[in-house]
Amino acid sequence: MYNRFVSQRNLVEESWRQIDVELKRRYDLIPNLIETVKAFATHERQVLESVVQARANAVNVHDAPGRTPEQQGRAEGELSGSLNRLFALAENYPTLRSNENFLQLQREMTDTEDRIAAGRRFYNGNVRALNTRVESFPSNIIANMFKFTKEQYFELDDPGARDAVRADFSSLTGAGPQSRETYRDPNSTQGATPGMTAGSPQAISNPAPMPQPGQSSPQFQSEPSSYPTSQPQQQVQPPAQGFGQQGFGQQGSPQQGSGQQGYGQPASQPSQSQFGTPPPNSDPGQPGPR
Repeated sequence: MYNRFVSQRNLVEESWRQIDVELKRRYDLIPNLIETVKAFATHERQVLESVVQARANAVNVHDAPGRTPEQQGRAEGELSGSLNRLFALAENYPTLRSNENFLQLQREMTDTEDRIAAGRRFYNGNVRALNTRVESFPSNIIANMFKFTKEQYFELDDPGARDAVRADFSSLTGAGPQSRETYRDPNSTQGATPGMTAGSPQAISNPAPMPQPGQSSPQFQSEPSSYPTSQPQQQVQPPAQGFGQQGFGQQGSPQQGSGQQGYGQPASQPSQSQFGTPPPNSDPGQPGPR
């Protein structure tokens, strides 16, 4: 168990030395970056001086005896914020952005920042494992006996990362930054033509009143005072009898004196006898022909 503590402590120290190498690499790139930007942005003296001052403070903390990761993290956070403002300033100078020396320094600075971030994650992971072992039972007994203590995390305190982003869309809408569009309810009658609602072409006679202090707000949708009644359908009258016309749904009857038959009635039997049947004798007393 003691050997495990020694191994974890050595791993924390090794990961911190890797971060230290990348920090020195960033210190060496900043002077060349300042000289390149100064050649194109001579009027941005305040931003350049802030980067120089932040670098000097970080170097002093780095070289100070007994420095802690917490102190180094605050100094590196201030330096990172100054560098971010410097790169944002370069966006206003197209000539500087197209300079090959500046682009090369920017790529090297980005790679260095990535390696610092990766080393910081690795270091904090080892610190977390060691601190957990120091506080856990029964390994905490060995830690107290041999003076194994908790290590500090390396966190970059970047005040520039907490600045709120402010966007102004006045150039897109044509209004000032303080102008706001008022929401209008589609069922509200305010600002609409008298007698007409904003969402319906039907007229209403009683719009919703405005609420008085202490009263609850009325419903947005107002009910009309009266509804239009539907007109009854007219019944179709059958045409008058006459002129040979028939009423709807009635069967026609034959006219007197004509040989026509009414619709739907069977035809009358013919007066002549059927073929092959002798006619009846008119005189029942006389015998039929032989």
